Amino acid sequence: MGIEILPQHWSAILAISLMIGALVVGVIRKLYMTYVLIVSNIVIFILTYIYYDQIVFGAENGFIAYAGLGFRAIYLTPEYFPQIYTLFTSMFIHGGFAHIFGNMIIFFFIGLPFEQRVGWKKFLIIYLLTGICGSLTHSILNLGSATPLIGASGAIFGIMGAFAFSYPQDKIIMPIGFGIMFLTRIKVIYAVIFFAAVETFIVWFDVPFDTTAHFAHLGGLLSGFIIAFFIIKRKTVGDSAKFTTYYDSYNPLKPTKLNYKNLRQLADTYDLKEMLSKIENETVQQVRDVWLEHFFEKAICPKCKNPINHFDGKIWCENCGFRSSY
Repeated sequence: MGIEILPQHWSAILAISLMIGALVVGVIRKLYMTYVLIVSNIVIFILTYIYYDQIVFGAENGFIAYAGLGFRAIYLTPEYFPQIYTLFTSMFIHGGFAHIFGNMIIFFFIGLPFEQRVGWKKFLIIYLLTGICGSLTHSILNLGSATPLIGASGAIFGIMGAFAFSYPQDKIIMPIGFGIMFLTRIKVIYAVIFFAAVETFIVWFDVPFDTTAHFAHLGGLLSGFIIAFFIIKRKTVGDSAKFTTYYDSYNPLKPTKLNYKNLRQLADTYDLKEMLSKIENETVQQVRDVWLEHFFEKAICPKCKNPINHFDGKIWCENCGFRSSY
């Protein structure tokens, strides 16, 4: 049995060029990879919509003539192993509007805040590796299958898993719901538990008429936890032993100045004043940031006494519109 190297349709070659080109431009221009991936997925979806059979199935005039960009479990065999690169290309291919819309809307809300915390390098590594792990999980359970596996879901679930491992108590805006999605502010760990529970339920009870590769989702989620454990630097510091900070070791945090005058307006209890004192006197950047996060967990809006939000030097209250900076 010889080794088969299957050709690709010109539209598939163009799609591959767009995938690689988008990532290269994103790296050179130092763009958010979340935005790069979303835009490239949408552009490739438009191309796929026009040449669906050639790009997804490798079919032309009713016959299989090309490899296609979807990953098939059969590509794990020695005969078809040269097509293993479709583990990468399949993450950029979607089967319909609902497929790409659902994936990209969740990816936007989970991907951007995670990338802002760990940096684009580790974000991209986790995205690509967990996407591959998700596809392999599904394929190992379906060895010999020639059905194409497409979509970014495995990678998106991988980002969820890594986020849950790294910042389980962080609150983010997420679309949650059955059938109809609604936006809610929720802790990362709860969002991941929700999606994991849904996937586990579907797999466990073998829901009929469902063609989604749910094992790819679970494989991506689990690999996200594992990969984040190894590549996201974890540091426990000072008196805050119960608090853990995570940061991108490729890009160490630079010392920043804080507006303590505005922070003092929020320190209206003894505990908050004590924490603010520790923040002001702390000389280690990571330790100070841990205390700052804890400070904002306890602080409330000076106007309406509701919880406040903070990010990138800005403070705001979603209830009354209070705004400040630090």
